[in-house]
Amino acid sequence: MKIEHLAIWVRDLEKMRTFYETYFAASSNDKYVNTVKGFSSYFLTFPAGGARLEIMQMAGIPDSQNNALAQFTGIIHFALSAGSEAAVDALTNRLRTDGFAVVGEPRRTGDGYYESVILDPEENRIEIVA
Repeated sequence: MKIEHLAIWVRDLEKMRTFYETYFAASSNDKYVNTVKGFSSYFLTFPAGGARLEIMQMAGIPDSQNNALAQFTGIIHFALSAGSEAAVDALTNRLRTDGFAVVGEPRRTGDGYYESVILDPEENRIEIVA
């Protein structure tokens, strides 16, 4: 088994698509629209392969009650590999310069990862790993 894709409800579908394309080199399929349900989505594919990310939007989906800086049960983050420690540092600095929150500075973790943690435009936690 493998994880085929993860999905995130988003408020601004185009802004989120642009974010992942710009900073993580994702490529998007054509926008899927179900006019009956008022549902739209994109599947984002990353250059190194692995699981895809589906970003979805539909009227009536309430905002999450989770605080992005606190920890709660359920999915709390996903990790994207930058390929090297230098790439983690560079991407983290680029995101910080462009105004995105860095909530975990680049560091070596106890389980051996070199990572930073940032928040995407809708405050989803992303680990950037080497």
